[in-house]
Amino acid sequence: MNEQDAAPGKGGAGGADAVPVKAGARTWLRQRVGRMRPKPAQPEPEMSAPPRPRIAVVTDSAAALPPEWVAGIPVPGLLTVVPIPVIIADNVYSDDDEELETHISLALASGKPVKTSRPSPGQFERAYKLAAAAGFEEIVSLHLSTKLSGTLEAAMLGAERSPIPVHVLNSGTVGMAQGTGVQAAVAASLLGHGVPVVVQSCNRALEATNTYFYVPSLEQLRRGGRISMASSWLGTVLDIKPLLGIRDGAIVPLEKVRSAAKAVARLQELAAADINGRGPDAAQISIHHFGNEAQALALGESLEAGSPGLAAAALTRLPAVLAAHAGLGVLVVVVADALIPPQEEPDAG
Repeated sequence: MNEQDAAPGKGGAGGADAVPVKAGARTWLRQRVGRMRPKPAQPEPEMSAPPRPRIAVVTDSAAALPPEWVAGIPVPGLLTVVPIPVIIADNVYSDDDEELETHISLALASGKPVKTSRPSPGQFERAYKLAAAAGFEEIVSLHLSTKLSGTLEAAMLGAERSPIPVHVLNSGTVGMAQGTGVQAAVAASLLGHGVPVVVQSCNRALEATNTYFYVPSLEQLRRGGRISMASSWLGTVLDIKPLLGIRDGAIVPLEKVRSAAKAVARLQELAAADINGRGPDAAQISIHHFGNEAQALALGESLEAGSPGLAAAALTRLPAVLAAHAGLGVLVVVVADALIPPQEEPDAG
């Protein structure tokens, strides 16, 4: 994964008001991590509260983070998710619009154009200034692959006007593969670590993820310029049901299958092989869907049944910004290492 640091903003170390850690911060971390890895044989001894977080984390809505996880972060302002706009016909919607899923579904079903646009640099500038006003000293800003969006460029432009240093990172991926990096960064910050450990934790999580997905039709990906119909592997859109992945920040073909049922079955096989290769106790999975929640739930249950010891899948609707390109009926499985907070001592600087 590529790491890019934007030029630090003006003003150095940020505001004077400290951001207090609520009493439940360590409990929150343990609860989340406990769902993703086996419980220890003996209960862990109580530990003193970690130092206050100094590093804020900013990402974009393509990270597909579960809303309940975001809402449960115990330190206000620690994480900001900048929404990526979705354009349907001539109307611009924010990714956090509650009615957007319905709008996209109707547009896709009726053949209306659905597009996306990167957030404005001003949106990032505001997010960075709010973090500084909340007392954070620096910011790690992690975004979807530069091969899929210009969002990172907008973040870098916004960082130029930030009152505190901003470290802008290219996740090289999307969806909960990107989200896993965000979760690792938040966990490291909650433990009081500085930028080096936060970035290291983020990159380790990103490097340990694999994304497998199936789309019933390639048309939306083609229209959005995310794939090229000149690619020899595509063949005729109506004749194949491709399984896709993310490699080096781009969408790549994994296999060609001739029917939807076989494609979903093969998607499950690929994910199961990845899970069992890591060991079910050492893996975690996220499943995205759009317009087919029951199918995604069944896929998750099958993967859990086939890999005893695997934690329950995190099931989330694909963010509108991604659904706009993947279309209705998409299934995505992200396989990652179970999140384990960094063990290093908090940085001195």
